[in-house]
Amino acid sequence: MNNNFLLVSLTALVLTACGGKTKETSEASTTPKIEAAKIGELKIAYYLSDSLKTQFDYYRVQDSLVTKKQLAFQKEIERKTKELQSYISNRESDAKSGLLSQNEIMMVQQKAQQMEGELMRYQQERGASLEKETMEKLTDIQKKITAFGKEFSEKNKIDILLIHAEGGQINFITEGMNVTKEFIEFLNQRQKDIEKGLK
Repeated sequence: MNNNFLLVSLTALVLTACGGKTKETSEASTTPKIEAAKIGELKIAYYLSDSLKTQFDYYRVQDSLVTKKQLAFQKEIERKTKELQSYISNRESDAKSGLLSQNEIMMVQQKAQQMEGELMRYQQERGASLEKETMEKLTDIQKKITAFGKEFSEKNKIDILLIHAEGGQINFITEGMNVTKEFIEFLNQRQKDIEKGLK
């Protein structure tokens, strides 16, 4: 009887052990092992970069100044282009009517080439100047945001302040970490403080 009891006990033990192993193996193959590293109590926040363009007053003002200059540049190119086209069109009409001599036609061609050269020079020089000015303003704005971001983070004991943008590297971040409104208020106030100090 003891032998039968021992045999049944051993069989049950072997079956339990085999059943457990199979379960562990199947769970291990479907469940990834994630090693979490505890870093401590980090305070992480983010702001929406697109909001700065529309709500950070300094950014808006600088952007509108550049935009006005770019629009004026485009209008001047259009004016110069129309002037050139009008000159060529009028002189061609005169030439077809027989009002211009060979010598005058050559003078018209030289004048048209001169006007075209001036237009191209203006496009290149003024365009490069505007591009440089735009890059300098964007660099200044970015430096200001970086410096203010550091102050804001230190003041609010934020360890990491992320920039969230459409198509950026962050796929999802909980809304509870969004400090865009507070950060923009801080940016506007600090900029006002700086401007007061300049007066």
